[in-house]
Amino acid sequence: MNKISRKGFLKIAAAAAMSGVTAGALAACNAASSSTAAPAASGAAGTYIPGTYEGTAEGISSTVKVTMTFSDSAVTDVVVDTSGETASYGAAAADQLREQLMAAGSAEIDGVSGSTITSDAVMKAAKSCYAQAKGEATVTSVQLPTGDENDWLGKEPDIDEAAITETVDTDILIVGAGNGGMGAAAYAAAHGLNFRVIEQNGNVQDTRHWVGAVDGFGAQAQGIKMDRAKLLSEISRYASGKCDQRVVKTWINESGEMIEFIRSIMEDKYGVKMVYTYGDEAKWPAENAEHNTDYMYPEIEYTYDRSSGAARNELLLQYIQELGYDVDFKTSLAKLEKDSTGRITGIIAQSTEDDHFIRYNANKGVLLACGGFPGNPYMMEQLDPLGTSVTTACSYSPADKGYGIRAAVWAGANLDKEAAPMLFDRGIVAPGVDGGYVASDSAFGGKAFPGPIRQYNPGTQPFLKVNRNGERFANESSPYNDIVYAAAHQPGRVYAQICDANILEDAKRFHTIGCSAQTRNAGAEYIQKQMDNAEKEGVFFKADTIEELADKLGFTGEAKDTFLATVERYNELYDKQNDEDFGKPAYRLSAIRTAPFYGCWLGASLLCTEQGIAINDKGQALDNDNKPMPGLYVTGDMSGSFFANNYPCLMAGVAMGRTLTYAIKAIKQMGGLE
Repeated sequence: MNKISRKGFLKIAAAAAMSGVTAGALAACNAASSSTAAPAASGAAGTYIPGTYEGTAEGISSTVKVTMTFSDSAVTDVVVDTSGETASYGAAAADQLREQLMAAGSAEIDGVSGSTITSDAVMKAAKSCYAQAKGEATVTSVQLPTGDENDWLGKEPDIDEAAITETVDTDILIVGAGNGGMGAAAYAAAHGLNFRVIEQNGNVQDTRHWVGAVDGFGAQAQGIKMDRAKLLSEISRYASGKCDQRVVKTWINESGEMIEFIRSIMEDKYGVKMVYTYGDEAKWPAENAEHNTDYMYPEIEYTYDRSSGAARNELLLQYIQELGYDVDFKTSLAKLEKDSTGRITGIIAQSTEDDHFIRYNANKGVLLACGGFPGNPYMMEQLDPLGTSVTTACSYSPADKGYGIRAAVWAGANLDKEAAPMLFDRGIVAPGVDGGYVASDSAFGGKAFPGPIRQYNPGTQPFLKVNRNGERFANESSPYNDIVYAAAHQPGRVYAQICDANILEDAKRFHTIGCSAQTRNAGAEYIQKQMDNAEKEGVFFKADTIEELADKLGFTGEAKDTFLATVERYNELYDKQNDEDFGKPAYRLSAIRTAPFYGCWLGASLLCTEQGIAINDKGQALDNDNKPMPGLYVTGDMSGSFFANNYPCLMAGVAMGRTLTYAIKAIKQMGGLE
């Protein structure tokens, strides 16, 4: 392995001219970092090459430009152009940022509060000016592959060979240390394979604790045998027949082996007990099908005891480290590389610590496990306008900006043509707030969702839901995302949920499954905490009368009269135990008569996106002719072909089960293990 010290990068770069992309240009997908101001310094004579230099970097909504003039020993003038940034924040910060740069004698400044992304861009641009003045780099052009509001894809970066100062050779390269990446790394480590893992952030990413697997160890112990043909048909129905059933079958047929491998590490190695959900806890009552679609609720959900504070991804990191492997943190994917035959041979990455570039050669293949694009408003608005329009809150990782997807598309991969976001009906917001983005100076792309709470779990309960006109508009007993899509046709694309003091008793009778079951299983203290927190944030209301609740929720005039009539009608349907209006099962009706009364406004909470790169049943990426791309594998949220246009949220854990199954499948393929 040919490896040049990262610490020696600046010395080497001093002799190298960089055309194309300068170090620091590839800021996409890197988490914003804070800076500490350096004391002002004039430098010694001969420190700089006198002249005026220009640096640019991507801000929140524009390309920020810094122009710096140097004598041989000091900065004599600074011009900061942030005119394209948000007017009241980033654009207004230009003078303060200029003063800080003049005083600091370096690019390391405090920045301006409320303008973090703009400040970081100014610092990156200033670093480029300093580098040029020291003879370390000559910037002729800067390409920033962040996409924009008109073109989510952007242009693949052209990285000059002189900028690549480190080379790493390996058999298998895993890009991303999240759920799929760490599952793949653990399997590769267990089999003694030669691999590397890179991760753009400084730590492994959040664990999604629930995993769906078919006929695994828990099912075997309980004598449960899945109807695999029916399960395949049900997933295809969710996807409107647009999935690749062969891709689904790999999960169905190989997830049992996957969950046993995970169990062997969690339980046998670290003593963390795995938990399997089965029986009545995994089923909605049969009455649900009398007037509703007869959904299949497969017993596939596995999780683990988290009372010790264990997180699966952290344990998998410990596992590979104990076997002599590790993760190259703060190393971000820049682009894929391929040879003259079209085979993917590796990647070019960038250190987020000192911005130098690294070539990773992967002899047997690359596995992309980089996540989806929920943190990228350019991609969300252009690829999923419907899901974006009904979303009011989020629980995604802000680092998931779709960079892996874009790198794969640049290399010729085929992206699924329809959106498949994972939306939970728990995006609680204040009265009057619409679904969709609001302006945010601190968010990537200048946009964020308005909800102050990641997920309000009781929002999934099938209580009465009404629009801003006070009208009921749908059957509330449905998969998580159905009600939020129904709200796409309502004013503001939001709806109010109404219940009374019997909220816990009603939730127990409703018997929802998956993560929404927490509302009934965690008890009165949990529900009270959820309500108290939402009330503190100004998005949850309680009242002694329905009239008072209507006022607090913002109903006035005719809408208030309609709301009160709707509540009265709903009580009539409850008394009849027959939903004559929308056909909701009787066991999911509830009376609204006992004070205090509770209400809130809801939209969708976006967890992740499942629109990804098309794959085959071996996990290989497919090109635009749906032919396998040699050397390239994909798993997790950035992989496609499985959910097509709809996430089956009543199949608890299916997304994570798919992720880990294909993580292992890819390692088997690249490692010659099958």
